[in-house]
Amino acid sequence: MNTSLPRSFKSLLDHVIPPMPDFFSLINEQCVLCVQTMSAFVTYMESGDADKARLVRQLEKHGDELKRRNSKILNRAFTTPMDREDIYDAIMSIDDIINYAKTTVRELEVLELKPDPCMLEMAIELRDGAEALQRGFAMLSKNPAHAEDDALAARKAEQRVERVYRQAIAKLFHPDAMLQKIPGDDGGSEHQQLALVMVDIFKHREIYRHMSNGADHLAHTADKLNDIIVKIS
Repeated sequence: MNTSLPRSFKSLLDHVIPPMPDFFSLINEQCVLCVQTMSAFVTYMESGDADKARLVRQLEKHGDELKRRNSKILNRAFTTPMDREDIYDAIMSIDDIINYAKTTVRELEVLELKPDPCMLEMAIELRDGAEALQRGFAMLSKNPAHAEDDALAARKAEQRVERVYRQAIAKLFHPDAMLQKIPGDDGGSEHQQLALVMVDIFKHREIYRHMSNGADHLAHTADKLNDIIVKIS
């Protein structure tokens, strides 16, 4: 006996109750772009090249497009595979990570700074955290319980960023390091030279702190992934 629905009835049913969008794939697409952005971010931190900075900005713009698309699909969806709030938070928090890469690049340009080894080390950790998130979100539709390790890996990446941040700040404000930055007699007064050194120090501190804040969003996204795992496992 054929129990399949007539095509006309199925079409009518789909019109009344639209099929559920594949939010797992939609969110994973954002995660893939996040990894691409953070990889470009690392490459920029390695070279300080203007073309690499431009690529980060282009990827962030594409990220905004994906965020708007996924938000619109969520708003129109009749049913969802998990809580709407969790989907919305995942969409926004993934995009926040991408935004922080772009704004860090922009701040370096505005402050006329070149990336340094501490910034590169933090960028690598952020990229590794983004890769862990991508693996975790990709597992949600297959075996969500197995994504827990990836959520933990992303949180550990955030902790490593914070460790590098603290080390960078300690080195930046160490008296010996500050004295080494004061140039020799170049015609300027000692006060002028000290002022230039302090300005440079606070510029670097601004970038370090901004990257630390980006890591906070990485941890928030990992927490959201873990919330979803608990609810759908």
